[in-house]
Amino acid sequence: MAGEAQTRGGGCQCGRVRFEAEGTPIWVAHCHCADCRKATAAALATYAGFLREKVRFPAGQPADYPSSPGVTRRFCPDCGTPISFESERWPEETHLFVCTFDDPESFEPQGHVYVSEQLSWLHLGDDLPRNQKTS
Repeated sequence: MAGEAQTRGGGCQCGRVRFEAEGTPIWVAHCHCADCRKATAAALATYAGFLREKVRFPAGQPADYPSSPGVTRRFCPDCGTPISFESERWPEETHLFVCTFDDPESFEPQGHVYVSEQLSWLHLGDDLPRNQKTS
């Protein structure tokens, strides 16, 4: 129906944890910070930021841990798939990993953050804005 907000679904690799995010993301970005690289074992992490009140878990509950002061990361307690990042710095947002959505192709990154920590051997050919940190 016209005017209804789109709901996007996603979940972990084993299927125990499922989430839904309602509406359009506030932003979509690649993060190059060392903390996100360690948490994902990847050269960068791509997130979609949603209002926390628009994210729900209809199946399963992710486990969480405080990865650094003021930061909570959530993951599947069975398979270990990273699910989200939440920070006191952005108290009204939940940052979901784009590649855990059922349709990650539907998200288009708008930029890079923490390029000051980007790995020297990672060379990306996009023309997206590059920010030394976040705003």
